[in-house]
This record gives sequence, structure tokens and C-alpha cells, in this order.
Amino acid sequence: MQSLSSRWRSASLRSQLMVLTGLLLALSILVTSFVAISVLRNSLVDSIDADLKDSVNTVSPVLVAELQGERGGQVPHAGYLLDAEGRLLVAAENTPDGTGDLRPDLTGLDLEYVQEHPFEPSTVGSVGAPDRTWRVLVAKPQDLDLVVAVAEPLGPTNSMISAVTLLTLSFGTATLFAALAVGWVLVTRAFAPLHQVEQTAARIAEGDLSQRMEGYNPQTEIGQLSASLNAMLGHIEDAFDARTRSEGKLRRFVADASHELRTPLVTIRGYSELYRHGALQDPEAVGNAMHRIESEAKRMTQLVEDLLMLARIDERRPTETVDVDLLHLAYDAAGDARASSPDRPVEVVGLHGAAPASAWVHGDESRLRQVVANLVTNSLRYTPETTPVEIAVGVERSVDETFNAVLQVRDHGPGIHGEDAERVFERFYRADSSRTRETGGTGLGLSIVAAIVQQHDGTVRLTETEGGGATMTVRIPGILREDDAPEV
Repeated sequence: MQSLSSRWRSASLRSQLMVLTGLLLALSILVTSFVAISVLRNSLVDSIDADLKDSVNTVSPVLVAELQGERGGQVPHAGYLLDAEGRLLVAAENTPDGTGDLRPDLTGLDLEYVQEHPFEPSTVGSVGAPDRTWRVLVAKPQDLDLVVAVAEPLGPTNSMISAVTLLTLSFGTATLFAALAVGWVLVTRAFAPLHQVEQTAARIAEGDLSQRMEGYNPQTEIGQLSASLNAMLGHIEDAFDARTRSEGKLRRFVADASHELRTPLVTIRGYSELYRHGALQDPEAVGNAMHRIESEAKRMTQLVEDLLMLARIDERRPTETVDVDLLHLAYDAAGDARASSPDRPVEVVGLHGAAPASAWVHGDESRLRQVVANLVTNSLRYTPETTPVEIAVGVERSVDETFNAVLQVRDHGPGIHGEDAERVFERFYRADSSRTRETGGTGLGLSIVAAIVQQHDGTVRLTETEGGGATMTVRIPGILREDDAPEV
């Protein structure tokens, strides 16, 4: 039993379905055949009983006449006249061919039985052959204490029932096998998409995430399964692509960070070894070496701080947010720029030629200050010393009444073009392929800007300044405030 159960559980779904379908069909055929044959048999027996009842009045006078020595005539059914104790007195037989000398076994059919069961048909066997059955009806003639029995052999009826049974079961068996054959074909066709799902899953397991299920009606179960599978595959493929891109970025980030940190470390180590070996004899050479060590240490410190800043932003740690006016930050950044570069024209202007306007946002003030500072520093660092820089602040409204606070930093230098323009916000990317450090940058300033702006649900874009140069545009969802812009 356990082996059968184990084999059943290990069988395919198609095989299990066909076995269950076959069992249900077989049970239905058996029940239908049994009911039909029972109804047919009862109908035939009821017809014989009705004939026997109708023939009692015909057979009874013939039997009484023969008992008195007179000729009785023909009878429609076999008739028997019994005394009160059930002993046979006279027989008038008119039975179909095939019954031979067989007679019904009338044992127990005495006068007492007739009085208790008048005109009640019963089935009895044959004398010497109990399996050859008869249908018998007994009655009492008027004014005589005798018993009249009218009988009809059930052989023809049983033969007809057997033939119908054989025909019904044969036809049912043929129908069962035909239904199973057709069902096997239909189930195989219906399960074909599941086989395709299995093959698709196998190819996915081998690493091919581009596989999809196509060509099925979305209103059907198979179509819905295909749609769900395709959606799942899309999410998996996107997740793998995202992981691959993330791993690639991480590898590039680690390589770039290692490269950036290695250069100042090599410089510091070189000067340290020169000093240890006594190659720096005069105070001027020692001072120059200490200055270079200090300079590289500061640059390395700045690089580490920028890396920590990016790590904190990537972790999306909660920050303390307040209402911030980008116009205030613009004026502060412009003042800082004038202090560090007195000969540089730096001014705060409005968008599209308008006057500067307040642009309130809800965010981390210190990080937003760093955004403006990094953009201004980038413009100062990579443009000629006398090139003007404008910081434009204002609000852009859309047709659906939403608006963005906008801050632009425009310079009029050589600009950024081609691949440099596409990759300028990547970490450690420098337009200078030789990686010279004359500008003193770490290559992380603009990537920090992009990360902070994204953290505030905003965007940053690089476009070309009219007349030449680069324009960095930051857009952040704005808020409504009534505060006035500061005076300058």
C-alpha cells in the first residue's frame, strides 16, 4: 500500500488526472448500466405479472374442467391446480421451447399461503434446476378449496437482460477507452504550455533570463500564468541587471578610490624615505618636503571625507530637514566665491532674465549648502580666473499647479562636451583623462551633488551656456512660503 501511494505521488499530473478521470467515467458507466438494467428487468417482470393476472380467469376453468375429466382447451400460460396442502392435481402446460420437461417448484404454495398472499407474484426455481427461474402467481378458485398457479418461465427475460447487460458493459467499456484516448490527447495539448513553462524555467536556471512565455490568451488560466511568469522574469532580470551594474560601479569605485588614495600615499612615503635616508640636508628642502606631505595629507583627508559623505547618502540615513530658501544659499555661496576669488565676477540673478526670487524647499540645509558650494567651486576651478559666474534662482511652475525650486550655476568657460557631459556626475570621473591634480579636486564633487539632489527627490542636469560654457541646473520640489528674499 505504501509503495502504491509512493508511486501515485511520483506520477505526473497528467497521469494522475487521467487515472482519476477514468475511475469517475467507469463508476458513472457502472451506475448508469445498473440503473438501466434494473429498470428494464422490473419493466419486463411487471409486464409478465400483468399477463399472469389477466390469464388467471382463463386458466382456472380449464384446470377445473380437466380435474373433472373434461377437455379444457388451450391456456396462454402454464397452469397448475393444487389441493389445499399444495399437492399437484392437474397441470396444463403451454411453455416456450427450451424449457423441456421443467416445471416450476411450487413447494409451499398451499391454500394457507394463497389466503395470505392473494394474486401476489413470486419468483421460484424449477424442479431439479433451481437456477431456471419462473414467475408464479397463485389464486383460489371460487367455491373450491383448491389453489390455481399460473407460471411463466423467466429464461427468455433473463437471456434478454444478460444480452442487454453484455451490450451495455461492452459499449460502456469501449466508450471508456475512447474517452480516455481523446482525453489523453486533449490533456496533453492543454498541458503543452506547462511543458513550455518547465522548459523555460530550465533555461532560466541555466542563466538565460531573456526567456518569455508568449502567444497565450490572457483571459485563460494559462495566459494569466504566462503573464505572471513574464512579470516575474522581468523583475528577476531587472534585479540581476541592477546587481550587475551595482557590482560594476562598486568595482570601479573601489579601483578609483584606491588609485586616488594611492597617489598621495606614494608622495608622502617618498618624501618620508628621502628624509629618513638623509637626502634632505638643508632646511629649505626639508620645509618643501613637509609642505608637500601636508598638502597631500589634506587632499587625502578631503577625499576620505567625500567618500564618507557619499556612503552616508547611499545608506539613506534620516536627516534633520527644515524649510530652506535656495536664494539665501545662493547669496552665501556668491559671497564665499568673491572672498576666495576677488577678481572673479560672481553675481546672483533670476531665471530667464527676471529678478532673483525666493525658492523654498524642505530639506537638509547643510547638504543643500554643499550642493551650491560644490557647483560654484567646480565652475571656479575649471574656468579661467576672470570668467564670470552667475547663480540664478527662481521657481518654475507647471500646468498642474505644481512647481520646482530651481538653482542654476552658469559659467562662460570652455564648457563640457561629448562623453564628458554624459559622465560628469559619475564618481571619480574627470574630464582630464591624464588625471592631473593641478585643480586639487577629488573627482567626487559633482557625484556628491547628484546624490544629495536625488536624496531630495530632485534632478540635476548639465546644459550648455548660451555663448559658451556650462550650466548646472538643480530642480527640487518646492514649497509655499511668504518670506521675502534677502536684500543685497
